Amino acid sequence: MRNVLLAPMVGLALAAAGCGSDESESEAETTSGGATTDGATTTAAATTSGDLPQGSEPVDMDPADFTTQIDNAYWPMDPGTRWTYRETDEEGAKLEVVVTVTGATKEIANGVTARVVRDSVTEDGKLIEDTFDWYAQDAEGNVWYMGENTAEFENGKVKTRGGSFEAGVDGAQAGIIMPADPQDGMQYRQEYYEGEAEDMFEIKTVGGSQDVPAGSFDDVITTTDWNPLDPKVIEEKQYAPGVGLIYETKVAGGEGLVELIEFSPPS
Repeated sequence: MRNVLLAPMVGLALAAAGCGSDESESEAETTSGGATTDGATTTAAATTSGDLPQGSEPVDMDPADFTTQIDNAYWPMDPGTRWTYRETDEEGAKLEVVVTVTGATKEIANGVTARVVRDSVTEDGKLIEDTFDWYAQDAEGNVWYMGENTAEFENGKVKTRGGSFEAGVDGAQAGIIMPADPQDGMQYRQEYYEGEAEDMFEIKTVGGSQDVPAGSFDDVITTTDWNPLDPKVIEEKQYAPGVGLIYETKVAGGEGLVELIEFSPPS
């Protein structure tokens, strides 16, 4: 998951993934590494902060407990849903980020079937990152992030696929993107792939309002996000019910802003 700003869904972008439909994806290869795990095993049905996955701890995931029909109020992912974001990076460059929930699915190495979400980033009309993210929802309504296949481009060619990972491969672990019942103070990992993807997430407040180019939103969740691999960088994100991520900014370790400019639910 990129940390220029956005959450995994809006990560500086995508690359590829095998899928269970006719929808094609790019041919990026998932990287691998030697992640280690320790501590108690967390079950997938997490309802309190103590139940949510932390650090590198392994998660016991029964594929029968998961679905690709993701209807969490703060991160709905019906196929055909599309978000368009405007991102301003640290150098002042203006980027366009388009996130689309595809009709494709992918069987993850841990046995869970996940929904494929494409996240593409362009600058002046040129593709600079392209990513396929994988999500699934458990029986309690928690949305899990199962990994990504990502590629960054330079002069039309793939520069790096660093950061790609898949839960169940080389110690990589799934994480929570949005709990079923968000509450103030909940803290948990979003992903874990040692040395590559170790993002953490805390719900700062539930409630409040935020204006972005796409509109005005109430009952907004505000979160704090950080990565132990780059602890000086702290981001704040906001999610609106029925929509998902609407706003993101860096509050430490640099500058950057992401705002939702258009939301298109499936027709």
